[in-house]
Amino acid sequence: MHLKPALCSATLLLVLLLPLSANASSKLYVVYMGEKQHDDPSVVTASHHDVLTSVFGSKNEALKSIVYSYRHGFSGFAAMLTESQAEVLAKFPQVLSVKPNTYHKIQTTRSWDFLGLNYYQPPYRSSGILQKAKYGEDVIIGVIDSGIWPESRSFDDSGYGRVPARWKGTCETGPGFNATNCNRKIIGTRWYSKGIDPENLKGEYMSPRDLNGHGTHVASTIAGNHVGNVSYEGLGFGAARGGAPRARLAIYKVAWGLRVETGEAAIVKAIDDAIRDGVDVLSLSLSGGGESFASLHAVLGGIPVVFAGGNQGPAPQTVANVGPWVTTVAASTIDRSFPTVLSLGNKEKLVGQSLYSVNITSDFEELTFISDATTNFTGKIVLVYTTPQPAFADALSLIRDSGAKGIVIAQHTTNLLDGLATCNDLKVPCVLVDFEVARRIVSYCTNTRKPVMKVSPAVTFVGDEVPSPRVAAFSSRGPSATFPALLKPDVAAPGASILAAKGDSYVFLSGTSMACPHVSAITALLKAVHPDWSPAMIKSAIITTSSVTDRFGAPIEAEATPRKLADPFDFGGGHIDPDRAVDPGLVYDIDAKEFSKFSNCTYVNTKEMSFDDCGKYMGQLYQLNLPSIALPELKGSITVQRSVTNVGPKEATYRAVVEAPTGVAVCVEPSVITFTQGGGRHATFKVTFTAKRRVQGGYTFGSLTWLDGNAHSVRIPIATRIVIQDMMAVADVS
Repeated sequence: MHLKPALCSATLLLVLLLPLSANASSKLYVVYMGEKQHDDPSVVTASHHDVLTSVFGSKNEALKSIVYSYRHGFSGFAAMLTESQAEVLAKFPQVLSVKPNTYHKIQTTRSWDFLGLNYYQPPYRSSGILQKAKYGEDVIIGVIDSGIWPESRSFDDSGYGRVPARWKGTCETGPGFNATNCNRKIIGTRWYSKGIDPENLKGEYMSPRDLNGHGTHVASTIAGNHVGNVSYEGLGFGAARGGAPRARLAIYKVAWGLRVETGEAAIVKAIDDAIRDGVDVLSLSLSGGGESFASLHAVLGGIPVVFAGGNQGPAPQTVANVGPWVTTVAASTIDRSFPTVLSLGNKEKLVGQSLYSVNITSDFEELTFISDATTNFTGKIVLVYTTPQPAFADALSLIRDSGAKGIVIAQHTTNLLDGLATCNDLKVPCVLVDFEVARRIVSYCTNTRKPVMKVSPAVTFVGDEVPSPRVAAFSSRGPSATFPALLKPDVAAPGASILAAKGDSYVFLSGTSMACPHVSAITALLKAVHPDWSPAMIKSAIITTSSVTDRFGAPIEAEATPRKLADPFDFGGGHIDPDRAVDPGLVYDIDAKEFSKFSNCTYVNTKEMSFDDCGKYMGQLYQLNLPSIALPELKGSITVQRSVTNVGPKEATYRAVVEAPTGVAVCVEPSVITFTQGGGRHATFKVTFTAKRRVQGGYTFGSLTWLDGNAHSVRIPIATRIVIQDMMAVADVS
């Protein structure tokens, strides 16, 4: 990217003659200037001051307006500007984009064993990824979140060696967090409060210390030490640890307050600092930032970036963070549940799930359900119906305000348990049930003069009898509303009822925020085993080795209304399989510079490319060498090209196996690729898709798998949608 080093004199003169002063209408803008033009960060910052001085007509006003200077991985800044100032700034030839600051929200014991990463691997499994990666030894993982609680046992640095010499970061301190809180495990901390809503800063630690606990939970899931004998009030008892337990942590606090909200300006600055500090992997369990120029610059610097996919499921077109250079993670369930027996007065026993612990006792209580005729809930157990994402706040208000003795919540999924912890604090049972159980409770209530119920304490149940994995109901789904030619999410990982550190204890949390750190940890392990792999190669290895079937060989399902077989818009390539990812056989690599056009045409502007060039490029995103293929407008026939790199045995022959989407013919040429000793490591092939029927409708799905007849199965997901322009065509509007 080539930028002009100075303003043209005519533009500069005009701006200086017409200075623009900040006033009460100013708001925060993020300004992107592309590649930095100097290696000295102070010179880069000085150039930002010069540009702002040209706008304000005063260097003093310019210095007052600037909030962050982005000067390490790229060039840009965040500043308080009026709308007219932003418009003037956008016309400067150095400036690629000027956009208002946007705000984002954040999005275990059993989960790692469920994924096959046994901490105490038996001798016959010594080839597992965890052991090959030496448990993530000395990989530096940057966690951009809500901070950290350093006293947690998950971050004890006993037994760790010196901090890696390549680390260039620092330990920023503040109230409640001093220099001794950094150690050989938490090797660096930074915090970013500028540009944050003042309401979210009330009662906060103005330091890296984690008020909410979200960042601590995420960090311990990624790289927490092995800590034995932990549980949540006796449930989920076992050893808590991260997926890369010997990795080092660099903490960047950008999310604030009990609502855990952040802004784009802070995220961009954190990524900029992380690039300079020397992190190996970046993990962001946030609802935005995955398409930002900052995350692209991290990938350009060889840093894999992993984002949460969002918690707006099961509605379609809700997936977030869809930049093709990042790994976008969906959430799944694991093989653990917490069944709770509900005993009715007629001796019928039903089962739900809860965190209702052994510390709370309950006898038979009067039972009712919410209806138009129900007004008094005092002293009763109440059945309520909610949406797929349960309204726990409303349920708790019901308990608090009416004096209810308990609440049974009916919904489409019973796997969203973490919100029930507050019920334990109130010493009142809250139980999740599905709609069939709820129907039987209502039937009992309406046919009994004085219905009663007893709630027994939950127990921990682990095993094959728990259907898993399933894509969690809350997990956001594709296709991408803005870029349907990019198949998102990329992969699914455990994200429901994950037990990890929060403060000095361990709690259950659910969300793609919990799934993201699982993939971040696997990314770190792959980085340790294959330090020469690019971010794209690591991402490809994860996607192409993921599983689409459960332990019994049955297709993985997705929680929805109703439950269905999972498709690529639910879980991308499938459910992550760490041990297979370490030896994928083939990978789909891509030069990260290929993504610069995408950034220029979308989140920047068209200064670097013409409008027509952008239209052509965005219309052919399916030609990017990604480990997936999405064709949202299949009109007749489309040919897609892909290249693979052999990272397995030097001599190998792979044969293509196609599962064609319904209504589409698929031809792979060549259908056999061979690698020989002394030959090239790369092979290119073409895939032609032809619509076989004239019906315009929804997406259909398939896959392309390269098999070597031995250990390697390299699968990419396919999504196609036939589009008919002919008015005589029959349209499927379902």
